[in-house]
Amino acid sequence: MVNVRRWWDSKLLQLGLATVVLGSAWMLRQTQGHVLLEMYQLATRPLEMLQTSPTREERLNDARFWELQTRIADLEGQNQNLQNLLGYVEKESLGSEPIIARVVGRSADHWWQQVILNRGSKDGIQQGFIVQADGGLVGLVESVTPNTSRVLLISDLKNQVGVTINRSSAKGILRGDASGEGVLEFYGKMPDAKVGDLISTSTYSQRFPAGIPVGKITFLDFKQSPASVAKVQLLTPILSLDWVAVYAFAPSTDDTEPTNSELAN
Repeated sequence: MVNVRRWWDSKLLQLGLATVVLGSAWMLRQTQGHVLLEMYQLATRPLEMLQTSPTREERLNDARFWELQTRIADLEGQNQNLQNLLGYVEKESLGSEPIIARVVGRSADHWWQQVILNRGSKDGIQQGFIVQADGGLVGLVESVTPNTSRVLLISDLKNQVGVTINRSSAKGILRGDASGEGVLEFYGKMPDAKVGDLISTSTYSQRFPAGIPVGKITFLDFKQSPASVAKVQLLTPILSLDWVAVYAFAPSTDDTEPTNSELAN
């Protein structure tokens, strides 16, 4: 008799648990979990009430903290750029002390054509001076005011630079391509050139002194007529110019680079 009662109590408990589980599942299905969500919100609401929103003073302190962090990051970036530029300047031998200037103006419509520097005639800069940055040639000072200078970039579509391949001395004209690349048109039909060759300004250049690093050949096309051409990756970061070095230079009275036909004559 006792065993039968124990068996019945055990089965009754299991039946009760099964009923509770099935009932809960049915309720969740019917309410799509809303009851459970409400029970959770009811249980956590006292904890949410204990959490107070930050005060106005705390918000201001946070804003000042992140403002200072941003300023520090900006100063660290400027310092690194200046160190890179000064390291590059020490390796140059143009025979004159450079004027260090910062790019302070750049139009979205003329991004690859020109930049404005925060130094001008009061600092000794004149039209025709050479502008360089870490990596090599940037461009030419096109016009000046007492406090600013406008620089024509080598990436400008109308800019032309006489260049030479350092390895073979093959020469040509580099034209801007409104990008971080340029198009090199050789003077000869089959120049001694290959991908990876480095190029610098040549002795034929009338607007730039010879020997300034310019770029690296990334593509060659010997089938072009009347002269072979190459794609050149510019060495200077034209896309993100910040600090530059301006060097005194007296360009030739002729403001253009020699063309293929002129050299042929």
